[in-house]
Formats: sequence, structure tokens, C-alpha cells
Amino acid sequence: MDGKRTAIDPVCGMSVDLGRGAPSCEHAGREYSFCSPGCLAKFQQDPGRYLAPAPAPSAPRGSLYTCPMHPEVRSEGPGSCPKCGMALEPLIATHEANPELGAMLLRFRVAAVLTVPLFVIAMARHIHAIPLHDIASPRTLDLVELALATPVVLWAGWSFFVRGLRSLGLAGGAWSPNMFTLIALGVGAAWTSSVVAVLAPDSFPASFRMEDGSVPVYFESAAVVVTLVLLGQVLELRARAATGQAIRALLDLAPKTARRVRAGGAEEDVPLERVAVGDVLRVRPGERVPVDGVVLDGASAVDESMITGEPMPVAKDAEARVTGGTVNGSGTFTMRAERVGAETMLARIVALVSEAQRSRAPVQATVDKVSRWFVPAVAGIAAVAFAVWATKGPEPRLAHALVSAVSVLIIACPCALGLATPMSIMIAVGRGAREGVLFRDAEAIERFGQVETLMIDKTGTLTEGRPKLRSVVPMEGWTENDVLRLAAGLEKGSEHPLADAIVAAASERGIETPKLDGFESVPGKGVHGTIDGRAVALGNKRLLEMVGLDVEAATAQADELREDGATVTFVAVDGKLAGLVVVADPIKAGAREAVRDLHAMGMRIIMVTGDSRTTAERVAHDLAIDEVVAEVLPEEKAHVVERRQFTGKQVAMAGDGINDAPALAKAEVGIAMGTGSDIAIESAGVTVVNGDLGGIVRARRLSILTTRNIQQNLAFAVGYNAICVPVAAGILYPKLGIVLSPMIAAAAMSVSSLSVIWNALRLRR
Repeated sequence: MDGKRTAIDPVCGMSVDLGRGAPSCEHAGREYSFCSPGCLAKFQQDPGRYLAPAPAPSAPRGSLYTCPMHPEVRSEGPGSCPKCGMALEPLIATHEANPELGAMLLRFRVAAVLTVPLFVIAMARHIHAIPLHDIASPRTLDLVELALATPVVLWAGWSFFVRGLRSLGLAGGAWSPNMFTLIALGVGAAWTSSVVAVLAPDSFPASFRMEDGSVPVYFESAAVVVTLVLLGQVLELRARAATGQAIRALLDLAPKTARRVRAGGAEEDVPLERVAVGDVLRVRPGERVPVDGVVLDGASAVDESMITGEPMPVAKDAEARVTGGTVNGSGTFTMRAERVGAETMLARIVALVSEAQRSRAPVQATVDKVSRWFVPAVAGIAAVAFAVWATKGPEPRLAHALVSAVSVLIIACPCALGLATPMSIMIAVGRGAREGVLFRDAEAIERFGQVETLMIDKTGTLTEGRPKLRSVVPMEGWTENDVLRLAAGLEKGSEHPLADAIVAAASERGIETPKLDGFESVPGKGVHGTIDGRAVALGNKRLLEMVGLDVEAATAQADELREDGATVTFVAVDGKLAGLVVVADPIKAGAREAVRDLHAMGMRIIMVTGDSRTTAERVAHDLAIDEVVAEVLPEEKAHVVERRQFTGKQVAMAGDGINDAPALAKAEVGIAMGTGSDIAIESAGVTVVNGDLGGIVRARRLSILTTRNIQQNLAFAVGYNAICVPVAAGILYPKLGIVLSPMIAAAAMSVSSLSVIWNALRLRR
């Protein structure tokens, strides 16, 4: 790629261009590079969370893998998790086949070919109607079973034994008992006892022997268990791959090449990685926009639905912003690249979704505590079952005791418990991304489904945020154009949405804005400065009172104008009122339906705005909002959230501006309307990409569904083990005579993990 040097960000897994001054730091004698200062800060807070205990020796460089149950595990290449033994998967989903799936599939096929005849022979030996003894002696049949079972157990199932040993602190691992501990113990006991029974039958006591004096063998149980677990692993890996569908869909949005326009006008197709900031690119009909930028010339309609969820194409002409990955319509235009590589919105979304999918929900802490004691508890139950069968069971007692203990070890499934939460989170985050809703982490998903109060900023959130001048009301001695000229001259130095409306209206009327001196903005009140040597102030009642002007005479007139939902600002010149500027900010399309749906979900909605109470109450009345907190300064919004929290309510706050960032950070869940500032988005737990209020509804519904899905998974995992482990131990034998075979236990164990994953996959629909 043109000699470009890259590295992998250990936090988010994104590719980092080392030639662009990427932030970096040194840890344990090694330098790490990051795509953004945010990832660097996270790494510096807890480096161990993002570094693998040991990289896989044959791992391809540059590809990070992680564990779905333990996202803090990082490995440069595929392998197994040192904590739970599960197969690692790419940190960011790719289209490349998982090598672990291919290996498991091969082992399963070989195991199945050998296990089928082994199972047939074993069953025929138990069915006396089949004269198998006429074909071969029992000794010969034992040797055939040994020959068929050994490759299945020692080759196809070898990885299970390795993972089991590592979980016990052996073979270079750390003490962390898991599912493979139980499988290794169960299969190992069944196969080893069978081998000894064939090769040294005289070493067994009478309590192990059948009525005819023979020692039972369990080759078919060991082989069938390995084969069924392999089948479960294959199905599980395939199902887990489906959780990365959302990431792969996002990655597919980025085109592989871009058409660059040279200085002389010639055009060439270049790989996307070679596009630099400032390059002029041409986007032809039907092509995807390559990177983020601004339109220079030409016009078209761009389909942004894959990023924003908005189905209607958006018109784009000169100066309009376009986003990489969106689809151009029938027109053509040239654009200037402004964000490339990891800085594009698409790359940031991929990084955000990937990181959120690997985050841990608060409920996972409880699950981890239970899981820590799960395997020791199961091993204890197996030991008790063996002891009870060995002393109280029917003859041959030790044979029955061994079968019971093996069944208990095999049927217990800690993976079902461990996968219950992360699988649902991964699916939910991916689905949210497809619908234009980005969750920062699993905690935001869990909490948003629990909040009772939603506080919403007005301008840019409930309203369009693109107000238009409705009218100018001059005082005596002033004309509309004079008042508008001074207001526009003052506001051209401001970044407030109302300022754009006033400046645009002056331009439309052909009014030239005067030179501005000594401009100052007073947050939450207005602006003032000097124009043509005169002191000019524009803002609300608080600002004019601050400069010593009494506006009581115009207050009644301003209130009348506000009753229609308009925002009224006062214009004062040299300490005297010159006029009123009336600006209206239309309510967003779909806002009424969104508020209605949120009410139906049990949420109380409060508008929090710095606008006047009259204007705010008019908008609140139109939208059926429950409560209004108006005329608050930016720093007061966080206090409003805090006061509500003191009453015991969980609060979500939605906003789009820099002034909303403190309140977004203070709330249990901050919701940034994606059309707003980067600071608001960084402070939020949820981002609605296109700023559509319907996105809040989708986020709330998805949070509720995900929480319910997690509860279902946990209930199934706990209920499965609570029922199946005692049954495997033989609790039903005294009254019903039911003894669970290790083969049935293996099938049940595989089904339990798959059931949790398949239930989580329902969230995609």
C-alpha cells in the first residue's frame, strides 16, 4: 500500500496509520499506537485489559482476536481463551473464515465417521437378539472399540484435554476451571477406565464387574460425547459468526477505491487507503461516497439510510457535507476530502460498535461471581454422586458410580451461563447500528431500559435547530431593516443557531452587515458588542437587565409573540430598546409520534431549555410533554438532572450541543443527537446518528428487548443446570429408575449453549 506503515490499535482493533502522527505510548518495553486520544486514555487507565496474556505462536501479525465471554483477553491471532477455553474470534468481524471453525469441522467429520460404527457395535452388544458373538469374541470386539474410540478421543478431542489442563494451571495455563475442565475429566475418566478394562481387566475389583464377570467399557460414551461436543462447537462458532453481521455490513459500506481529481483536471482511481485530507474526489452516479467531506460542485441526492436509518435520500449541493459509505443517486459531484481513514464517521461507528459489543453489562458481574464457583460445585456434586452410587447403588456399584459421575461432569454447562449476557449485547449493538442508534457500551443498553425520566433539550432536539426569521418589530424611531442590520452585524460573530437565521435573513433582504468590534458572548443570555461606535446588545431579558436596561414595556408584546412558539430576542442600542427579533424553530417531523411512543413505554418527558418559558411551554403543549424547565443556563442543566436524581428517579438526557455535554455526562444515560457536536457525542452513552427523535424510541425499545432477552438466557442457563445436574447425578433413580447416559448428557450440554445463542440471535429480527 505505497509503503505505508500501519499498526493495530489494541483498544478498538482499528488500523492506525503511523505516518499521520498517531498518538502512542510505551508499556512493558513495547510501543503501542492508537487511532485516537480516547483509545490512548483508555489503554493508559488499564493496559492489562487490552493485552493478551501471551500471543499465539503462529498468529498472523496485525489481526487481534478476543473472547466473547472475556473481552479483556487480546491475542494476535486465533486460539483459545486462557480463562474459559472458548475459541477466540476477531476483535472486529471480517469476511475471512474463522480458522477455528475449519479445524473443528474437520475433527467433527473424522470423529463422526469413526463414532457411527463404534456406536452400532456397542448397541448391538447390548441387544442380545443380535448374535454378534457368532461373528467375533468379546475380546475382539473390545479391541475394535478401542481402535475406533482412541483416534476420536485423543485426536479429535485433543484440544478439549489441552484446554482442560490449562484451566487447571497446567500446560502453561492459569487456574480457571471451565466447561472444558468438566469435559476433560468426564471423557478422560470414561476412556481411561475402558482402556484399563481391555488391557488389564484383572485389576478391577468385583464391584466393577458385570454378572458374567466382565468389566464394562465406555468407549462409545467417550467417543459420542467428543463427537457431540465437536458438533456443538461447530454450530456455536457458526452462530457466533452471525453476531458480527452488523460489523461486516458496515465494513462493506466503504468502497475499495476512490476517483481522485488531479490538479490539472485528470482523474484516476486510487485505493481508498491513499486518499489524503484535501484531495478532490469525484463521485459518479450510483457510487458510494469514499470518505467524509464537503461538496465542491455538482448536485445529487444521497441515500444515507445505512448510517442514519433515514430512508429518504438527502439533497446535496455545493457546501453540503457528505459521509463516507453513503450511496450517491443519479447526479455527480466533486468533493473535498476532510476526514479519511480512522477519522471518518463510518470508521468511528465501526470502532464504537466493536468496542460496545465487547463491553460488559452490570449484570455480568453477578454472573461472573456465580461462574467462579460453578465448576468446583459441579465437581463436588460429581464426587458426591460417585460416593452415593458406590455405597448405595445396585451392582455393579462402582460401574454405576463412574457413569453417574461422568454424566454430571458432561451435562453441566458453564458456557450457557457465561454466554447469556455477551451474546445478547453483541446482537443488540449490531442491530442498533443498522438502525442509526449507537450504544457506547453494554451498561448504556441495560440502563436505558430502566430509566423512568427523559429530559430533552429543545433547540436541535425537539425542534429542527435551523430556525428562520419570522418578523422584526421595531420600536419608535427605528425601521425593520435598521434593527435587522444591527442584529445581523452582532450575530455574525456568534455560533448559535438563532444567529444563523438572523444573518441569513439580512442577506436575503440585501442588507450589508456592518463591522463588529468588541464582540462578547454571554452563555445563556445573549451577545453584545460595538457597531459603528454604538453599544449594541441582543439577547433575552437577563442580558438586557445585566446592561442596565428596563424592558418591562416590551415584555407583554414579546410574550404574545412567544405564545405562538416563536423565540423573541431584544435588541438594545446605547442602553435603549431598539426592537424585537422574532425567530421560529419548527418542530421536528415525527417528534409528536416519538413523544407518544415514549409515553407508551412508561417514560416521563421533561423539556429542559434555555429558551423563554412562554416559547418552551408552547412547544411542550404541541408535543404533549409532561413538564417544562425553561430559562436555564448551560451549567444549570446538569443541576436540573441532579435534582431529579435526588428524588430517586433514573434520568436520561438527550441533547445535541456543547452546552448539553455536562448534563449528558451527569445523567444515568446521555443521548447525543448525532447532528450535534462531537463533545456532546463523547459525553453520551447513546448516539442517534441522524438526530431523529424516532431513534430514541428505537433505542428504548431495543434496550427493553435486550434486557428481556438477557433475563431469558440467564433463566434458561440457570434452570437447565438446576434440573439436569441432579438428574445426571441419579436423583430420579430411586422412584423412576432413570439413569442418564453420558451420551444424552453430552447432547443436552451442547443444546444448552446453542439455545442461549439462538435466543440471542432473535434480537436481529
